[in-house]
Order: sequence, then structure tokens, then C-alpha cells
Amino acid sequence: MPSYPGISSEAFRHPLDKQAEQTLRSVPGFDLVATSFMEYLYERPQQISLMGNSIKVGPRQYSTLYGIFREAVYDLDISPEPLIYVSQNPIANAYSLGKQQPYIVLNAGLLDLSDEIELRTVVAHELGHIKCEHSLLIQMGIWAMGAASLLGELTLGLGNIISTGLIFAFYEWRRKAELSADRAALLVIDDPEPIFRMMMKMAGGSHKYAHECHLDEFLKQAEKYRELDEDDLNQVYKFLIYNGGNGVFLSHPFPVDRVHYLQNWATSREYQDIRQGNYKRSEKSGSVEVDTNSEAENLRRQIEQLQQEIENLKSQDNQA
Repeated sequence: MPSYPGISSEAFRHPLDKQAEQTLRSVPGFDLVATSFMEYLYERPQQISLMGNSIKVGPRQYSTLYGIFREAVYDLDISPEPLIYVSQNPIANAYSLGKQQPYIVLNAGLLDLSDEIELRTVVAHELGHIKCEHSLLIQMGIWAMGAASLLGELTLGLGNIISTGLIFAFYEWRRKAELSADRAALLVIDDPEPIFRMMMKMAGGSHKYAHECHLDEFLKQAEKYRELDEDDLNQVYKFLIYNGGNGVFLSHPFPVDRVHYLQNWATSREYQDIRQGNYKRSEKSGSVEVDTNSEAENLRRQIEQLQQEIENLKSQDNQA
């Protein structure tokens, strides 16, 4: 497997990822959310929960997975080394979060569905998120949605802000960020086929009937899906499905969409240059600035006071 000493995330970040982040930053309300966001409000409780209710991967716990993980960390030149956990969840899924202490979580259902090379693609993908420093933005989005839902307009207008353009911008960026992480997986694996197989399994894979699923048919399906864009109305339907048309916003592109984007990059000159060692080196610059000065501290205290007032009102209503 290839490795890329000193590689910067800018060497492989998808332009749609960068464009969507710029758009997100420009949406009214983003600066307020960024200033309000405090690391311990989300990251620290998650770390406590994982340590108490999941298996921390190491040399003597899921040693095969740990070896795959350590190799991918080295290949993408990630430092310090993140943590990795396995959660008892039957849904085939994985995610990465954390700024102060980045971490990856793989569901047990994903391990049962994947062979070692496919697991390597997932681990490399999640490390790609960490390398691109996507995690802080993702955490900020999750925290902001929860804060708006709990406090509504009382949280200095967060409820109104998030219910408009900001929520669309967050989800649009999250979907585009997946394209950068897919590129990181390709850099580590150096072969798109295992990544496409993993995408097929994530779309509808079955351990029992795996022998009846064929990658060539899935790739044909991806081509047929792209042909739907020839009808403008289909493009409208796609937009609505991605953005709450079925009751939920989708945080990931459809697997067949990801196949298309990765196929294009796998045959590009940019990818070949990186494989040959011609890539931008890291300068260790963060992706998102979060203000932790006294102004932010005052804002945090105001939010805590509002939360306490809400609890007091609830208590009064119960007593009445």
C-alpha cells in the first residue's frame, strides 16, 4: 500500500467540498453558531459514552482492525493518532468526530459485512475526514441543531437561524465532504474496486446473499442513475430527496453518486501526480476557527442561564 509523507489535505480535497464550506461560512448565523460552540458541550460527553459503552480498539482488542488502522494512519500521515472504537450496533455504519481528541467509531454490523480490504477502505475514509478536519464542523452542526431544537428562539435567535438557510448549507457541505474522504480512501487502497464494493454493500449488502451481488451490475446501475439527470424534473426530485423531501436531510450522497465522482478522480492526472509523490505538503492549519475568548465565554454563560430558566419554568408548570 502507498504512503504519502507530509501530505496536506489540500492535495486531495474535492473542490465541491471546499466550495460548500465557503458557502456555509457565508450564510447568516454561521458566525454566531461558531462563536457559541464549545468543545466540551458535545465532544467530551461523547468520549465518556464511548469509553463506557463501546470497545476501544488496540493491540489486544480487535488486533486485525487495529493493524489496518495503524497502517492507514501512517499512509495519510496523521498525527497525533486518533482513537478507534467498535460499537455494538447492527447497522453497517462508521463515523469520525472530535477536535481535541479525534476518534473513529465502527459499528459491529459493518465488521460482519466486510472483508479486510473493505474495512481498510472504511477506516481510510474516516481518517480522510480527520485529515481534512471535517470533524469540528460536523460536531458544530450537530450541536447547533440540538441547541436550536431545545431552546428555540430563546437561544439568541439560534432556532430561527438554523431553521432557514443554515441547515441546508450544513447538510450540503456534509454531503460534499464525503467526496474528499472517498478520495483519501482511494489514496490508501490504490484501487477503486474495493471501495465500490463497500459502497454496494452500504447500499444494500447482505452477508447471507453476498454471492448473489455483482459489482459490474452495481456500476451499471450507477450509470443509469446519472442518465436520470437528462430529465430536469428528475433533478428537482433528487434535490428534494436530499433536502428533507422524505422527512429527513441526507448527510451522505447516494452510493451511486459517490461511485461516479470517484471514478472520475481515479482516472485523473491529479490522482496520478499524487501517487507519484507530487502533492502539496501540510502546513498544519486548522479548517475551522472557533473563538474561545471572553466574549464566547460570556455567551456560553448566557445560554446556561437560559437553560436554567427553562428548567425552572417546567418545574413551575408541573407544580401547577
